[in-house]
Amino acid sequence: MKLSYFLLEVKLKVVIIGTVASSIFGFRMPLIKELLGKGHSILVFAIDFNLEQKKELLALGVSPVDYQLSRSGLNPFADLKTMLTLKNTLKEIKPDIVLSYFMKPVIYGSIAAYLAGVPKKIAMLEGLGYTYTPSLNGFSFKKKILQYIQGCLFSISFRATNEIIFLNPDDPKDLSKYVLFYNYSHKINVLGGIGLDISEFSYSAVDITKPIRFVFIARLLAEKGIYQLIDAIKIVKKKYPTAELLVLGNLDKESPSSLKSKELESLIEQKIIVYPGHVSNVTEWLSESHVFVLPSYYREGVPRSTQEAMAIGRPILTTDVPGCRETVVEGENGYMVPAFDVNSLVEKMNWFIEHPEYIEPMGKVSRRLAEEKFDVHKVNEKMLQIMGL
Repeated sequence: MKLSYFLLEVKLKVVIIGTVASSIFGFRMPLIKELLGKGHSILVFAIDFNLEQKKELLALGVSPVDYQLSRSGLNPFADLKTMLTLKNTLKEIKPDIVLSYFMKPVIYGSIAAYLAGVPKKIAMLEGLGYTYTPSLNGFSFKKKILQYIQGCLFSISFRATNEIIFLNPDDPKDLSKYVLFYNYSHKINVLGGIGLDISEFSYSAVDITKPIRFVFIARLLAEKGIYQLIDAIKIVKKKYPTAELLVLGNLDKESPSSLKSKELESLIEQKIIVYPGHVSNVTEWLSESHVFVLPSYYREGVPRSTQEAMAIGRPILTTDVPGCRETVVEGENGYMVPAFDVNSLVEKMNWFIEHPEYIEPMGKVSRRLAEEKFDVHKVNEKMLQIMGL
């Protein structure tokens, strides 16, 4: 009797162009595994693969590809060189589909894919980022200039794409003010969040007999609302001294808007915040908290940390800004406050302390919304449809 073997047919060659390797492992792996399961050949581009990461990808059957890109640099000649190198590499690989994500890969990866003759080009913008994030006084002159320069580049790259993916409905509308030379409305797809594996974030019951603990998870940047939150908890603790603010996030020494080391040390010494430093068990800390708070004014896509808190079953207190507002049904699973508004933030924090009986039912609504909107398997079904797979 002859043994028969089932050979998984490789259907299409798919290239994914990102920036740092950590984003591939943190956010792209569920999609990559879905594509592999359908028999497609996958190559992923990043600027900083290490040997272990390459080994892990190769073990999965994914080909890692190194390339050079300055993530925040403004040198047009360096970016042009990146684009031409990408074009030549893609011409050699001959992929059927190129998916580019983040600002620069979307611009230069999409144009490179077009010039290389790739049949299908998908661009994904996960939020508009720093350039489109206003301060309390609006946009600086530098940001206004950058917005229109990027708008011109998007006018070219969006022409080169077949589909454009956004995570929230505000981003394509707001970006269109700067993409002056091309109407891309017929290519827009709103995904609604990258999603997460719900099974890894089990619902956790909340103990309202303990002092109310708010939890903030993000880099300690001004744009994430850390300064407004610090001001708010100082006021809250004057009225409710047992209230706690747990901060999970790192300083960003390269960013001028980051909380400074001395500021952080002072907050810890004064017991204004609870700061355990770098932790790997974020879900356990979420489970030991009552309310997730993110007073961000950054141009988020849909914040991943908020999705995780929703899956655990926690009410959400965030700002009424693009991306963040996608995570709250007002009064049902939490509340939104205006960006920069410390007094409104204090009012809602106090409300949760004064009405702890609402924390569990609101958290259950968060869990239901996470299952409906942010289940990565449902999200990837949409992604595959957009990609035509």
